[in-house]
Amino acid sequence: MESAKGRPRVPLRDWARYRFDRTLARSTGTLMGWLVITCLAVVVPVSLLLVWTDPGSPASLSGRLIATWRMSAETLRLGAATGTPPRLVLSAVLGLVALLCVSTLVGVITTGLAERMAELSRGRSTVLEQGHVLVLGWSDQVTTVVGELVAARAPRRPRAIVLLADRDKSEMEEALTARGGPASRARIICRSGPASDPEVLARVSPRSASTVVVLPSNGPTADAEVLRVLLGLRAVLGEGTDGPPVLAAIRDDRYRAPARLAAGPRGTVLETDTVTARLIAQCVGRPGLSLVLRDLLDFAGDEFHLADSTAFHHGPFGPTLLSHPHSCVVGLLTPEGRTLLNPPADTAVLPGSRLIVLARDDDSTRVEDCRHLVDAAVIAPARPEPDDPSRLLLLGWNRRAPLVLDQLRSTARTGSSVEVVADSAVPGPRGTEDRQPAGRDVRFRQAPLSRPETLLGLDLDRYDAVVVLGPDRGDGPDHPDDWTLVALLAVRLLDGRTGRETRVVTELVDDRNRPLAPVNSGSDVIVSGMLIGLLMAQIAQNRHLAAVFEELLSAEGNTVCLRPAGAYIRPGAEATFAGVVAAARDRGECAIGYRRHDITRTGTGDQGIRLNPPKGERRVWYAEDQVVVIATDHHGPPAPAAGPDASDTADSAPSGAR
Repeated sequence: MESAKGRPRVPLRDWARYRFDRTLARSTGTLMGWLVITCLAVVVPVSLLLVWTDPGSPASLSGRLIATWRMSAETLRLGAATGTPPRLVLSAVLGLVALLCVSTLVGVITTGLAERMAELSRGRSTVLEQGHVLVLGWSDQVTTVVGELVAARAPRRPRAIVLLADRDKSEMEEALTARGGPASRARIICRSGPASDPEVLARVSPRSASTVVVLPSNGPTADAEVLRVLLGLRAVLGEGTDGPPVLAAIRDDRYRAPARLAAGPRGTVLETDTVTARLIAQCVGRPGLSLVLRDLLDFAGDEFHLADSTAFHHGPFGPTLLSHPHSCVVGLLTPEGRTLLNPPADTAVLPGSRLIVLARDDDSTRVEDCRHLVDAAVIAPARPEPDDPSRLLLLGWNRRAPLVLDQLRSTARTGSSVEVVADSAVPGPRGTEDRQPAGRDVRFRQAPLSRPETLLGLDLDRYDAVVVLGPDRGDGPDHPDDWTLVALLAVRLLDGRTGRETRVVTELVDDRNRPLAPVNSGSDVIVSGMLIGLLMAQIAQNRHLAAVFEELLSAEGNTVCLRPAGAYIRPGAEATFAGVVAAARDRGECAIGYRRHDITRTGTGDQGIRLNPPKGERRVWYAEDQVVVIATDHHGPPAPAAGPDASDTADSAPSGAR
C-alpha cells in the first residue's frame, strides 16, 4: 500500500515500534522514565482492582484510595506513609532515592564481578607458581606434551603445567579436555596472549619454571614465530645462565642456528621435520620400530632414567648389564655431562657417573647380580647379517620427502634403489620421464595419484617396501590423512589380488586416524606430531635425554634395531631374558626387549612388543621372534643414493636435537 505521494505506507504498529525504539535510544533518563511509566501502568490498576474486590477494604472512597496508595507504595518500595499530599510526595521521593542508591550499588557490584569473571575467563591474570613446566605456543603436539607430562609418575610429574598461547582460554581448556590432556594429578593453567610479548611472558613466571617448552604453530611462519618467542623469553630471563632449561621445536634447518643462539646455553632445539624423516627412514628396514619408539617415548610404560652407579666405580661397563634385575642398562652419563650410549664393555665407570637405564620408575633400578640366570649352552653363535639390496617405492611428496631420501642415502646398501611417484600438483620433481643422471639409484615419475585407478595400476611385486607420504597442510586436502588412507586401501587391495603382504611405512598427521590405517602387522604407521610431542615431553622432564634420543634417531651411531632372536638364542631353546642380554653384550649391543612372532595372541594393543622384561623371565625363543637392541647398525635400512632433486633441498642431514 502506498500513500498519496507515492511513498510506501508504513503500518501503524511498525511506526509506533520505531518511535519507541528511538525514544529508548536517547538516554538513560528516558529509559528510566519509560520504566517508571510502565511500572505505574501495571501496579496502580492492579492495586485498585485488589482493593475494590477485597471485602475487608474500607467503605469510603478516601479509605480505598489510601489503601491503594499503600499497596502500590509497598510494591514499588516507595514507603507506605499516609497523610497530607506533601507527606505522600516526600515519602515517594525518599523511596525513589533509596531505590536509586540500592540499584546503583547492586549495578556496581554486578558490573565489577562480571568484569572480573570476564578477565579471568580471558586468561590474562598473573601466574605465581614455582617449579612448573611452562609451555609456550599451540600446535598439534600440545595435547601430547601436556598429556604426557600429566601422565608422568611422581616425582617426575610437575605440580603444575602452565600453557600460554594466543588463543581463547576456554577453547584451550576444551581442546585439552577433549584429547584427554588435563587430569587431577597435575594442575593445568591456561593463559591467553602472544607468547612473544615480554610483558605477557612475565605474567606466567618463566624465571621460576623448571622447564620452558616452545612449540611451533601449524602456520607457514611457524619457525619465525618460535624465534620471536625465544627472543621474548630471553628479554624476560636476561643474558645469564641461571634460567630454566629451554626446549624449542622448529621445522626448517635454516632456523637451527638462530634458534640455538636465541635459546641460550641451556637451550635445546629440536628439528621436527628431520626427526620425522629419520623415523620414516629407520622404519623402512626395521618392521615394528614405530611401536618400539612409541613405547619408549611415552610415560605409560618404561622410559629412560638416570640411576646411581656407586656400586660400579672404577669397574667396567659390561657387568652393569646383568646387575639390574628389573631394568635395562643402555649407557653412561659421565661426570663431565657426556652421554655414552652403548659404550664398549670395558669402558670404566668413573666416580660421579650415572647409568642410563630403561626402567618403569626410579624404584626399579636396584642392583642385584643376575649372572646365574644365564645359560651359555643356549646362546647361538654369532653369524653375519644378510646385506642384500632392496627396491623401494615412495608414493607422494611433501616438504619432508627430500629429508627422507637423504636419510635413506646415508644408510644405503650397495645396489639398492627407490622409485618416487609424485603427483604433478605437489612440489618436487617435474616431467613425465625419468630425469636421473647416470649412476644414480633414485628415479622420479609423475602420475595423478589423486585418481584411484592410478594407485590400483601400480605393480608392487617389484618392490620390497612402500613408503607413503601424505600432502602437507595447505598443499592438499583439508585433512591430509584422507589421501593417505585411500593410498593404503589401494595397497591392501593390490595385496589381496596377488596374495602378497607388502610392507608399508606411512606417515599420518592425526593419531585418531591410526586405528583406521589398513596395514598389516609388518608395517609401520608413524604419527609424526604425536611422536614429536612424546619426544619433547621426555626431554622436558630430563634434558640429559636429548643426547640419548639424538643418537638413537640419527643415521649414524647407536640406534634401536629389531633383529632375529635366532642370532642370540638357539631357535626352540628355553632361556631367560638375562641370557639374551648376555648374548647381545658379547656382540657389543644392549638388549632392551623383544617382539613375539605370535602377535595375534598378545592383542592388538602391543603388537607383541615387550620392553624391559625381568631378567628372570623364561620363555621359548623361536626363529620368528625379534630382539630389540641398541646397537650400531652396520647394515642400515635398504635405501638408494638420493638424486639432485633431494640434495638441492637438503644438502646434509641436520641434527634433530641440538
